[in-house]
Amino acid sequence: MAKKSKYNRRRAIECKIIARSKNNPGYCKYMITIAELDGTVHKQPAYGKDMQDALSRLMSKERFVKVEESLGTGWPFIGWMILMGVPAYFMEKTGSPLYLLYGFLGVGVMIGMMAWWHRYINKGE
Repeated sequence: MAKKSKYNRRRAIECKIIARSKNNPGYCKYMITIAELDGTVHKQPAYGKDMQDALSRLMSKERFVKVEESLGTGWPFIGWMILMGVPAYFMEKTGSPLYLLYGFLGVGVMIGMMAWWHRYINKGE
């Protein structure tokens, strides 16, 4: 049975540099040992330019995963429906085919933003 922690939040108790990244120059891989509230200890890899950057990336990635799990996969579909539905509605009203182009451009921008966000979150790995 693990010993209960006296702290009220998680702690990084050890951080070691493992290797330099081959794909992204200037980034390093760190192995961070984390003590949870219930007393369990586990190791997790993180990437960053320095140790502080690696810790902040690890925390933001964990936060992002929580938000991603709570939202689910329904929000891209809803965004797609709005981006294609609204211009189609205006195209029907006005008869101008440019609104259809706006819908496709909007979907392209949405896909581009999702790809950029994914690359930003996983940078250095």
